[in-house]
Amino acid sequence: MLELAFCGDDCNVCPRYSATQSGDVEKLTKVAALWKRAGLRDESVSPEEMACYGCATVQWCRYDDVRKCAQTKGISNCGKCDNYPCEKITKVFEQTGHYAKECKKNCSKDEYEYLQKAFFSKKTRLDKIHEEYLSQTSGCGVAVS
Repeated sequence: MLELAFCGDDCNVCPRYSATQSGDVEKLTKVAALWKRAGLRDESVSPEEMACYGCATVQWCRYDDVRKCAQTKGISNCGKCDNYPCEKITKVFEQTGHYAKECKKNCSKDEYEYLQKAFFSKKTRLDKIHEEYLSQTSGCGVAVS
């Protein structure tokens, strides 16, 4: 089943998440270097700091306001929000666009494509989820049985 971050990142293809799940410290070290090169982090960090166990347990997230908002609303991702797209997620999309440009400049084609699948397609994913969400509601934000 597709596991998404609140902001629409695809955990299934995220190198950080998969390295953590497999316990691969060497891969986490490589991911830390990739994050810096791609502009996703300002500095290299340790494998322990790179570890990701999913949104609900994350210690540090660039989009923490989005995570907290979704948790407060009890939704699994922003696409399932009545207020989608809001100002918070719109800022995330803008920032993601910046990271995509940096990554394209500083990373290999394969690295870019990998990160494209995991992170840079979040708006498309959330738009689709929101369309499906709207088709399942009665117009007042309540799911139709």
